[in-house]
Amino acid sequence: MSAFLQCAGCKKILFAAEFEQNLRVCQYCGHHHRLPARDRILLTFDPDSFVEMDAELRSGNPLQFPDYQEKREAAEAKTGSFDSIVSGYAALGGVRVVTAVSDFAFMGGSMGSVAGEKITRTLERAAEERIPAVIFTTSGGARMQEGLLSLMQMAKTTAAVQRCNEAGAPYICVFTDPTMAGVLASYASVADVILAEPKALIGLAGARVSKQAGVSKIPDDFQTTEFVFNHGLIDRIVPRKELRNTLVSLVRMLGNAA
Repeated sequence: MSAFLQCAGCKKILFAAEFEQNLRVCQYCGHHHRLPARDRILLTFDPDSFVEMDAELRSGNPLQFPDYQEKREAAEAKTGSFDSIVSGYAALGGVRVVTAVSDFAFMGGSMGSVAGEKITRTLERAAEERIPAVIFTTSGGARMQEGLLSLMQMAKTTAAVQRCNEAGAPYICVFTDPTMAGVLASYASVADVILAEPKALIGLAGARVSKQAGVSKIPDDFQTTEFVFNHGLIDRIVPRKELRNTLVSLVRMLGNAA
């Protein structure tokens, strides 16, 4: 790894060691750079508490979409996972939770049949055991290579959230950059508590799609954490350094209530 890198936000040059110590947040502009799922798990949960589940699940190529298998294999080699979601049991401040963490490095964090299944199983485990579910989102939306099988995951995951509600199991969702399209329009936006990292891209359709639709007059902060917070979609903006402590407080309070 190079000793220096450039901030994706302000474009200033950063010392790589200081950047990592600062949890990949720019010391100058506060830009929160994306975290791999496994790094997010290490930073968030109690040491050595994470136990991965469903790691063996792997998508097929039901539509025989050109180059899909090659792209998926490249993503597997890059991330060390078979899909965009890493899920399992963990602990936060000593409270047992079930979690699912998205990784944008795996095909843009896209939600295919395996990602949807892992999210659903995470929420169902929370409902069955009446423990908190903590899910981190980062995704460009549904995985086009799986067609309707991908879009079906929106209804499937949302139904699993309802099972959590009926069981009284708390569900906390953390939006990270980006949280878009089908993920936002399904399980992400119906959590009991929604947190988000600063300046994340959050929205249904991206800027290019909006432009194609003829949308031109938009606020400067449109589809950012700050914009959606001001319009009531999320409950709190939490910088990365404060996120673990915030989640610990929430699961202790909501877990005891369950």
